[in-house]
Amino acid sequence: MSASADGHERVRPRQRRRARVLAFQTLYEADISAHPPLEVLHRLVEETRPDPAAHDYAEELVRGVVQWRGEIDAQIARFARAWPIDQMAAVDRNVLRLGVFEAIYNSHTIPVGVAISEAVELAKQFGSEQSSRLINGVLRRVATEPHDD
Repeated sequence: MSASADGHERVRPRQRRRARVLAFQTLYEADISAHPPLEVLHRLVEETRPDPAAHDYAEELVRGVVQWRGEIDAQIARFARAWPIDQMAAVDRNVLRLGVFEAIYNSHTIPVGVAISEAVELAKQFGSEQSSRLINGVLRRVATEPHDD
C-alpha cells in the first residue's frame, strides 16, 4: 500500500466500506446498549477479523464520532427538525452521525460526495425504506453549510 501526502497508508475503497460497516455496527450497539464504543469495536474486530487497514479506519471513524458527537448531533438536529434525534430510529441516527463525521470532520480523507453516497448505502443496507432519503437530505444540507472545524 502506498502512503498519502500526510504519511498515512491509503485505505482502499473496499476496506473503507468494511470499516464503515464496522463503525456503524459499533455506534449502533453502543447507542442502544450504552456499551463503551471502543470495547464494542474491539469485540466486533475479534469476531470478524477484518484486515488491519479496515480495522484502523473503523477505529478512526468511531473515535471521531465519539469526539465530535455533540457537534454532530447539533448539526443533525439543525437539519432534521421534523425528526428529533432522540426520537429518530437508532439506525438512522447512527448512520447520520457517521456520515456527518466523515463528510465534515474527516473530509480530508475522502470527498464529501463519497461520504454522503456511502452513508446512503449504509441506510439502504440497514435502515427502513425511508432511511436513505432522510440520510441523503440531511447530509446534503449539512455539507452545503459553512463549518468552523
